[in-house]
Amino acid sequence: MSLKQVFIKTIVLFFIVGILASCQTPAGRTPGEVVDDATITTKVKAKLFKDSILKGFAISVSTFEGEVTLTGAVNTLAEKERAEALARSTYGVKKVNNLIKVKGR
Repeated sequence: MSLKQVFIKTIVLFFIVGILASCQTPAGRTPGEVVDDATITTKVKAKLFKDSILKGFAISVSTFEGEVTLTGAVNTLAEKERAEALARSTYGVKKVNNLIKVKGR
């Protein structure tokens, strides 16, 4: 392979890497930011599932730009507050929107 071919392939490779690095989702976020949100969601769900008090409840978790939203229903205010505390204690969480309903209220 000639030096000219190597040079051209190198330039093309840098061009492709540059394009991929600047890719964004429709919301204007990079793929890394989307993965970070998915990781936060997974970690919060795991904490809720492992928790001896909350593991039987259907609590949904969604994350956007580090902001976690909790939805679902629990029996007591203490359970609602516990779910929020577990979410807040997760690395990467910037804010928690606790929309969990307390049954019978």
